[in-house]
Amino acid sequence: MLYPLFFVAVYLSHFRLLRLPYFWDEGGYYIPAAWDFFRTGTLIPQSTVTNAHPPLPSILLAGWWHLSGYVVSGTRTLVCMVAAAALLGVFKLAKTLTTAGVAAVTVVLTAIYPVWFAQSTLAHADIFAAAFSLWGLAFYFNREGAAETLSRLGLNTIYAAAMFSLAALSKETSIVTPAALALWEIVLLQKNRREPLSRRLHFRWIVALLAPILPLAAWYGYHYRRTGFVFGNPEFLRYNATANLDAYRIVLCLWHRFLHLFAHMNMFVPVVCTIAAMLIPVAATNSRPPISRPALKAIGVILLANWIAFSVLGGALLTRYLLPMYPLILLVCVNTWCRRIPERWPLLAALSAAAFLAGIWINPPYAFAPEDNLTYRDFIVLHQQAIRFIDLKYPQATVLTAWPAVSELNRPELGYTNHPIKTTPIQNFSLDQIQRAAADPGSYDVALLFSTKWAPPANRVNLGRQNESADTKYFDFHRDLSPAEVAILLHGEVVWQGHRKGEWAAVLHFPRIVEAALLPLQKPGDSYTVGKIHPPLPISPE
Repeated sequence: MLYPLFFVAVYLSHFRLLRLPYFWDEGGYYIPAAWDFFRTGTLIPQSTVTNAHPPLPSILLAGWWHLSGYVVSGTRTLVCMVAAAALLGVFKLAKTLTTAGVAAVTVVLTAIYPVWFAQSTLAHADIFAAAFSLWGLAFYFNREGAAETLSRLGLNTIYAAAMFSLAALSKETSIVTPAALALWEIVLLQKNRREPLSRRLHFRWIVALLAPILPLAAWYGYHYRRTGFVFGNPEFLRYNATANLDAYRIVLCLWHRFLHLFAHMNMFVPVVCTIAAMLIPVAATNSRPPISRPALKAIGVILLANWIAFSVLGGALLTRYLLPMYPLILLVCVNTWCRRIPERWPLLAALSAAAFLAGIWINPPYAFAPEDNLTYRDFIVLHQQAIRFIDLKYPQATVLTAWPAVSELNRPELGYTNHPIKTTPIQNFSLDQIQRAAADPGSYDVALLFSTKWAPPANRVNLGRQNESADTKYFDFHRDLSPAEVAILLHGEVVWQGHRKGEWAAVLHFPRIVEAALLPLQKPGDSYTVGKIHPPLPISPE
């Protein structure tokens, strides 16, 4: 009965975002992969590089498109439905461990947390994996009290195994959570090995929690048979795993991931409130049930495992990889407030909600991924305007640009243009890449520049400035040249530019000088013109 309410709330709160074209990794992999399955029925993407991500999101998206039609608003409506299902899983999980009031507040704070709010309409695999993982946890934690029977345990283990399997088939890294819980159950099995009933219960949970490995292994076997690669192409494997095994990099990642979990996008507000509340003793008259100690330990195991795993895996430190962790942190926070400050805990909830709502629109004083709040909308709107300008003014041009604009121009199905536009790709707009482009000026007529990294303006506070050298070495941090600087280096002119809250985009045009020669053809009286393109000559001060 709660699901329609959750869906309507998510849908209406994201209504202005439902028709935005696809963004970043949506257009880079997930939508092309689903588009290929929709058109051809192949689980291995053909129009984009395969990276061995499991196929469940593609199957769900393609199935939904058969009902809604292939429209962006239909895709985003499906993601809203998945986000609502995830919030319902949060409610069930929290209500199982605490009270309905704590569960309701946890759901509201989760829904408006900037990272979760932004991901609630983006067709990344992470929101699908988060929904299934949270439902798996809801069934896993539904084991408290003496009322549990073996038959009920059997159902919970089956449901949990099914949910965690679906999570693994949505995103392979989701296997971290059930694997960590399986190891935890092994520890408990050793601790309670002299109790036959407990031993039997732990063994069943170990089997259920390890079961998701089987469908994931089957997918990798299928992928290897079709492509010759188990974990995707070698470059994908290198970027996301083998190149990350540097001790100093792992330490840096552990620090970044710790901040992502407990401080990023104003998460520090409920965390600090919780630390302060823990200094207050529980009143003797407080009858509110706490989260049980075994459940708190299990939550700690889950957070620890994901913190470590995502400090090693993944070339980009994207916070959406940690999406299922935020409801667990908020659940512990809200439960602590309720226990320690029973009369005033709604004030702490209101303070946290205000901080989260501010974080949806106000950017923090350090570099972050635009998809962590509504900055991604500013990015998309600027790209829409720039590509529309190119469509109108230079429809036959070859455009110098970087990813993801390369996909936006090449693939009309992403929603930016009605026809493919030729491109000359470069990696980014740093000095090195622009100098390479300057060496071959005849390969492009127009350039589409944009901010590839969001960072605070030069005249603002930047808490991450001291880490730039390490971020450049390990996390692909770079400085984009301004449109004016690129125009000077490439001998072009800025014909359009736009700015939105730190994001920017610009279109440059390159007037060319053409040498023409009239050459005779084989037939008498016929001739043709041969042109050679040069960059503009330097302008003399005289």
